[in-house]
Amino acid sequence: MTQTVLVLGASGRFGRNAAEAFGRAGWTVRSFDRKREDLDIAARDAEVIVNAWNPPYPDWAATVPGLHARVIKTAQATKATVIIPGNVYVFGPDTPAPWGPDSPHAATNPLGRIRIDMEAAYRASGVRTILLRAGDFLDTCASGNWFDQVMIKRLAKGRFIYPGDPDIAHAWAYLPDLARVTVTLSQQRETLPVFCDLTYPGYTLTGRQIAAALEQVTGRRITLKRMNWLPLHLARPVWPMARSLLEMRYLWNTPHSLDGAAFAKVLPTFVPTPFEQALASAIPAELLADQVHPDQAVAAGL
Repeated sequence: MTQTVLVLGASGRFGRNAAEAFGRAGWTVRSFDRKREDLDIAARDAEVIVNAWNPPYPDWAATVPGLHARVIKTAQATKATVIIPGNVYVFGPDTPAPWGPDSPHAATNPLGRIRIDMEAAYRASGVRTILLRAGDFLDTCASGNWFDQVMIKRLAKGRFIYPGDPDIAHAWAYLPDLARVTVTLSQQRETLPVFCDLTYPGYTLTGRQIAAALEQVTGRRITLKRMNWLPLHLARPVWPMARSLLEMRYLWNTPHSLDGAAFAKVLPTFVPTPFEQALASAIPAELLADQVHPDQAVAAGL
């Protein structure tokens, strides 16, 4: 029997990839329009709600608690499972790595505290919840993330701009892989704990390792440059987003990785996309070396 998933935030990074993955897996996919639709009506008969709503950072304090309370109320009424793309903000710079389901939520900064409270609300609600936590995203198109907005913005000129210390580990996740995992977890949701907190290990890489991989997939010499944060400091008094970005800067200077032990127990046969293939999918096709395009590689089973 065909199952139904309601995707909140289907036009965003995670939501778009999740909707595509559920569609490929044969699910009926509903995309929710927050301005025009009623959530309770849209969620009727949906077995799973993917909550990919992600307001801009400056709006989190005012909107995140209410948005998630609304989803919790609907899920309590419909008995749907809620899947949330989690992040690493809850841990804080002093939490020992690798970060996993048992790591303390020790963040003290405002954005981290908002995420801590949001996750706690789901845990206390009794709603069947799957929180799939991952690092920074690699997407298949420009979608306004750190990678495409900052890091490869000048790649055509042979420059790779890194926001932090290029010699420390940083956690990454390829969104199509994360979306595949979301579908698989949805299919086995009844076997999971009522509140299932899983850290997706993804890729753990330094900035220099990414730069070296870019040289491989582009076939050109890449120069790594450190990002200049001074413009954000100067914009801080008048641009709220600058304040939020500076608040989260510690993640680029704090070595971290995600513990995949619990994930491996739940999905022991999952095979991630090789990093260089994911990287090739995340940069403009015209910058690739004279090689098989990543989409063709996938089609050919390479």
